[in-house]
Amino acid sequence: MSLILIPIATQMGDSLEFVCEVQDIMIAASDPLVEMLRPERLTAIVDIGANPLSSDGEPPYRQMLAKRLCTVVGFEPQPDAHAELNQKKGDLEAYLPYAVGDGSVGILKVCRARGMSSLLSPDPRSLSLFPGFLDYGQVIQEIPVETRTLDSIDEIREIDLLKIDVQGQELSVFLNGRSRLSNAVALQTEVSFVPLYLRQPVFGEIDLALRGFGFIPHMFVNLNKRMILPIHDSARPFASMNQLLEADIVYVRDFTQPERMSAEQLKQLALISHHCYASYDLAANCIHRLIERKVAPPGSVEQYLSIIAQAGAAPD
Repeated sequence: MSLILIPIATQMGDSLEFVCEVQDIMIAASDPLVEMLRPERLTAIVDIGANPLSSDGEPPYRQMLAKRLCTVVGFEPQPDAHAELNQKKGDLEAYLPYAVGDGSVGILKVCRARGMSSLLSPDPRSLSLFPGFLDYGQVIQEIPVETRTLDSIDEIREIDLLKIDVQGQELSVFLNGRSRLSNAVALQTEVSFVPLYLRQPVFGEIDLALRGFGFIPHMFVNLNKRMILPIHDSARPFASMNQLLEADIVYVRDFTQPERMSAEQLKQLALISHHCYASYDLAANCIHRLIERKVAPPGSVEQYLSIIAQAGAAPD
């Protein structure tokens, strides 16, 4: 068993350095899948719109971070949210106050519901169709910001998993981050079926763009529906019938074309599938491809199934 190098985040002026230090603990010993796959480095996660004040709950990489299996570089331009992230961060996390976009100067519209804050302007016509949304989307502050493109941010060294929630600006981030995304293996993004902002790209546009980058849809993390006015339930403001509004969806590198992935990409996709999304079948498929390349020994899939069973996480 070998030592794993742990990148420690340190801020140096305007740049972020990850300094590798050998730890006196065997990280691999605490995670049997890491020990089996032996990746070259910790999983690199980038979280754009890492707002802890939103209602999105725990991030999908929480378990990996708790086990010290990943690094996180997060971006949050709202000052109060950024301050809270920095107050609570660990040594494998770094949070920067950049607004990620197309590189232009924009205006951050801070809304009454902080999770709706965006560089785009809320669309009153759409918001008026759903209970409470006109109030949630009321702009209470405007902050001039200079956006940076994903490809231009030097603090990002690698991306294995990108999590993004920037309220309608996702497509702009993707189109200006082609180089950084070329090695990523998974991506979790918010998509809208009904645009809540002016000039907001909808699900179909984002889907076509990500397929063009070599990703395919894998799973919905959540599906957000809302009741259409005038019918509403004042006692249950989040009640719904059938109308789709938004969703968090996971895209993965197209596993039907495994020859386009390196061995390290297959390892990282297996780790993310297992730890972040409980997608054990996809993780097993990646391990199977590693066996075909003689990167993993025969019997590794069976070993992985044993790992799942021992963890009490067998597929339904």
